Amino acid sequence: MTKKYFEHVGSFLRPEELHQARAAFANGDITFEELTAVEDRLITELVDKQVAAGLEKVTDGEFRRANWHTDFFWGFDGIERYQYGEGLAFEGVETNDDSAIVSGKIGFTKENHPFIKHFQFLKKLADERGVEAKITIPAPAQCMIELQRGSNIQKALEVYPDQRDLIADLAAAYRQSILALYEEGARTIQLDDCTWGVIMDDDFYKTVTNGEIDKDFIREGLLAINNKAIEDLPEDLQINTHVCRGNYQSTYATTGPYTAVAETLFGRENATAYFLEYDNERSGGFEPLAEFKDPNKVAVLGLVTTKEGKLEDKETIIARIKEASEFLPLDQLWLATQCGFASTEEGNILTDEDQWKKLALVKEVIDEVWGNQ
Repeated sequence: MTKKYFEHVGSFLRPEELHQARAAFANGDITFEELTAVEDRLITELVDKQVAAGLEKVTDGEFRRANWHTDFFWGFDGIERYQYGEGLAFEGVETNDDSAIVSGKIGFTKENHPFIKHFQFLKKLADERGVEAKITIPAPAQCMIELQRGSNIQKALEVYPDQRDLIADLAAAYRQSILALYEEGARTIQLDDCTWGVIMDDDFYKTVTNGEIDKDFIREGLLAINNKAIEDLPEDLQINTHVCRGNYQSTYATTGPYTAVAETLFGRENATAYFLEYDNERSGGFEPLAEFKDPNKVAVLGLVTTKEGKLEDKETIIARIKEASEFLPLDQLWLATQCGFASTEEGNILTDEDQWKKLALVKEVIDEVWGNQ
């Protein structure tokens, strides 16, 4: 049975001081070193707060990122930052237009990727406090989709006329980055992945593909690149995933149950713990959890929303866990928030106090339902 820990999905609301420092750096008013000093201090304070809250695995809150995904992409050789000209359409809002395009052969150089240094700093803090440092990165499939979406595909084709070569190089670069993080002491790496929502949401699927790409083809493609990137890794490295439907300023991009992806995602992706959104009816029922056939896999139920500050009723959460246990044994279930609190630096619409109350509720329910498991 896989050991389970009280942990957070990843991102936290950015303090106002951090917003101001990042704006000052963008305007040329402070140096990169001065910005880093502010980030270091605020991340240290955040880690202390996580430890005080009882979290057994801590993150840096993604404080050094503008976006949960693109910042990681930009660290690869052959991928560069690009302003797409328009953001993604979420429910009632458009995201920022940060994107990534292929500019050369894709690869990974440890000295060039900033996330290595980011993790080194977090690891030192975690070791000093007797907890584990956890890092979140976007899934390989997420990067593939970004490099191929819309007009970005033209740049990708210039370098990779055969897109199978792009996929092979990207998977290899990802695997090298994961091994580099492992060398620095990472033992839990979480792959954040919004790509499955394309298949779960029929309307979004038609918008993105014009209905011209077979869903089975998409499913198998997402699975293949993710599994290729995480094959033959050290046995003591746990690869988890967070399946997201979008989390931008408390809005979402896709809707729909896990039914359309459950057999592929739950049954065949080589992750251990799956952080799953289950905070409202958009996520559907718990029936797809029956597709978890491997007894070592864990479904982490995201029953506590990060999209609003109102605190959930504890007994309702416990009742929903009991309902989920009809489809997957309780020892393969766990609890977390539905997503992070700030997938982008703008953050969701709730307060700092709200986010800690949410985590306190998660811990209270875990202690009551699972005890010392």
